[in-house]
Amino acid sequence: MTNIRDLAKMAGVSVTTVSRVLNHHPYVNEEKRQAVLEAIRVTNYHKNINAVHLSKGKTQLLGVVIPFSDHPYFALLLKGIAKLAFDHNYKLVVFQTDYLVSREMEALQMLKHKQIDALIICSRTSDMAIIEEHLPYGAIVLCENLEEKRLSTTFVNHYKIFFDALVYLYNKGHRRIGYCIGRKSGSNSQHRERAYRDFLKKYKLPHHPFYIMDECFHFEDGEKVINRIMELDTAPSALLVTSDQVAAGMVTCCQNHNISIPGDLAIIGFDNEPIAKMMNITTIEIPLVEMGKNLFLQAISKDVSKKEMSVKLIERATV
Repeated sequence: MTNIRDLAKMAGVSVTTVSRVLNHHPYVNEEKRQAVLEAIRVTNYHKNINAVHLSKGKTQLLGVVIPFSDHPYFALLLKGIAKLAFDHNYKLVVFQTDYLVSREMEALQMLKHKQIDALIICSRTSDMAIIEEHLPYGAIVLCENLEEKRLSTTFVNHYKIFFDALVYLYNKGHRRIGYCIGRKSGSNSQHRERAYRDFLKKYKLPHHPFYIMDECFHFEDGEKVINRIMELDTAPSALLVTSDQVAAGMVTCCQNHNISIPGDLAIIGFDNEPIAKMMNITTIEIPLVEMGKNLFLQAISKDVSKKEMSVKLIERATV
């Protein structure tokens, strides 16, 4: 494979001159420039990008870990990240993990081996101890609220959001309130569970474990939720649903079963996706695109920072 020393020898110039021509330096003798360009043409020379990255100490590649590529929540986060990546001349390496630790480890290994400059983990399943082990190799940014001081995070306060939404439903007259989440093991879900238990304790309401449903990610999961509550002797009168997609599936299924919304069942979704507006679903607006932008800025920054994003309740017809 031809290298710049070969080009210099063929063109009868110094290696420095070849480097200047390759990097479009303006102050090069035209005759020498043409000699170098002819050598490039004859040998069909191409830059060794890996060598360039090694010399600069940067790849201009940024890793992004998401569990699913077809989920609107993560698609909107990725949209914000991608917008600023384009503006800052970075390319993204996207890792879809399906919440498998082995796939998260692939991303962390790429950071360790300097194949990417930094890593954004939008939702993780790996223990924090594993994340912390890889901090010496580059910036790692998370999308959750942590006490860890050595890495940056962009997050919303899921405890407060959940508690406030539960109080909102309580003030609307609901006493049998449940919720639907994607997975119980995530740190955000643990904050939600704690808010739910504290809410029940404060208002002296009974705890019904079957009012809590997980594995709710997609539109079709809404039907699964409605079928489950229809089997209960005493069904919840209201549900917090941490995905507008699932909430939309629930609304559709309720219409098919002649279940009145909000008369028989009140629903609050999350994220304020377009489908929530189209179907007039009450939801909690989370600025996911802006969160994605901030995650990117934290990933390329030398400073560690924490950013809490504000949210708001959008009142519509399902409560």
